[in-house]
Amino acid sequence: MQFVSFDAGYLERLAAGDSDVEAHFNEYFGELIFIKLRSRQYSRSTIEDIRQETFLRVFQALRREGIHQPERIGAFVSSVCNHVVMEFGRAGSRITYTDEPPDAPDNGVNSERDLIDRERRDQVRTLLTKMSSKNQRLLTAVFLEERPLDDVCNEFRIDRNYLRVLLFRARTQLKQAVKRGGKTRGASGKE
Repeated sequence: MQFVSFDAGYLERLAAGDSDVEAHFNEYFGELIFIKLRSRQYSRSTIEDIRQETFLRVFQALRREGIHQPERIGAFVSSVCNHVVMEFGRAGSRITYTDEPPDAPDNGVNSERDLIDRERRDQVRTLLTKMSSKNQRLLTAVFLEERPLDDVCNEFRIDRNYLRVLLFRARTQLKQAVKRGGKTRGASGKE
């Protein structure tokens, strides 16, 4: 949203009923009023009622006595809106609020999610047991135990660049095994 500065000419055209100026005024201040009232969790119909009543009163004030400081039209619209909100509040039943706020997310145990996670872990462990012992130890150390890569390099007596290559090969072998439904190929390529 771009903020606009208003001058006496704009307010004169607005008071005279210039349709382009009225459309701009309604769009500009309608959005600001919507933002202001939505934070109070009013329903859309209540916001629209308050917006229309606010505009009616602003136009009446413009046509009756005019506004002497056009640069303050934003503050004037905001204060008229505040008065309308207070009147609606006094009326009580005229204001309707949005539905209850959403329930807090359920952080409790989700047995279905736990079951799926457990099945996936079991499947990965089964696939790992069918891989070469080197790949099995490598994937377990890096991904399951989440050990520092320097420690893994020391254990396997390799540098970080070669670790990257070995991890790529091991992960590729694991992905292929998953695609085949659990069958793995050994280092020689035989099943």
